[in-house]
Amino acid sequence: MLLAAALAAGLAAGCTTSDGPRDDGRGQAGASPSRTGGQDVPPVLAVKIDNAPAARPQTGLDAADVVYAEQVEGGSSRLIAVYATELPDSVGPVRSARESDLELLRQFHRPLLAFSGAQSKLLPLIEEEPLEAVTPRTEPAAYTRDPGRSAPHNLYLRPDRIMDGPPGEAALTTGFRFGRPPADGEPQNELTVRYPAAAFTFTWSADRARWLVSMDGTPAVTPDGERLAPATVVVQYVTVRASGFRDFLGNNTPFTETVGSGDATVLRDGRAYRADWKRPAAEDGTSFTTDDGEPLNFARGQVWVVFAKAP
Repeated sequence: MLLAAALAAGLAAGCTTSDGPRDDGRGQAGASPSRTGGQDVPPVLAVKIDNAPAARPQTGLDAADVVYAEQVEGGSSRLIAVYATELPDSVGPVRSARESDLELLRQFHRPLLAFSGAQSKLLPLIEEEPLEAVTPRTEPAAYTRDPGRSAPHNLYLRPDRIMDGPPGEAALTTGFRFGRPPADGEPQNELTVRYPAAAFTFTWSADRARWLVSMDGTPAVTPDGERLAPATVVVQYVTVRASGFRDFLGNNTPFTETVGSGDATVLRDGRAYRADWKRPAAEDGTSFTTDDGEPLNFARGQVWVVFAKAP
């Protein structure tokens, strides 16, 4: 399987350590900091997921450790789900990769990136990246089509056909820290992030102690009707600029810069915290700190990161 091949490459190059986001009930602080050599750590699975209305409800999003939301052509949105502590039976609908994904995923050691394809000019760049591409062309047996949905919103990945099992928390080299919240923060019941043609709303549920997700004004649910509900939501303000790529309609593909520094809003436990984010290089995870420079801990559980254009 691909996991075995990627693990062999990881042993040669050195892998990563992490204290990932799954809730173990202890609430202790931990980090997924920098790379360390000599660690026997398999890679994460990252899946590019469709977020058009026709693609909803998506499958497998609730099992992801981290979900990234980014702006794409025409002001709409796509998702990247990262799996380390759990592998769902199915993930999708799977869609195409973007140039921004490559910079974002460089923080993980040779991740498996599942996507349906990419522009012909982008494919050589993907081949040069330190990742393992998992596409219907490279791994046809890993994909299925849902006959009840129309293309291109019907392609699904079967993770068990490319991986023996989840790699574990140590593969989550995101830079995130988990533990007790800061002493300050403002009470927050709801927050909406808007793209030109998409919107994400996060509403605090005291009963579930989670943030309920809505997309374009509609509750986001699993195929079984359960609300998607991360423990922590990060609105990360970044530079979104034009790239050198366009879609078939001629719309420019935005490039989301995730290396650098800037402002962020972190939602956890029904409160909002202003934060500074920093990612010195693509190989690094992203650190979040409070106004006094202290690490800002996330609540243990799933994390959503929504990249928003800096004002």
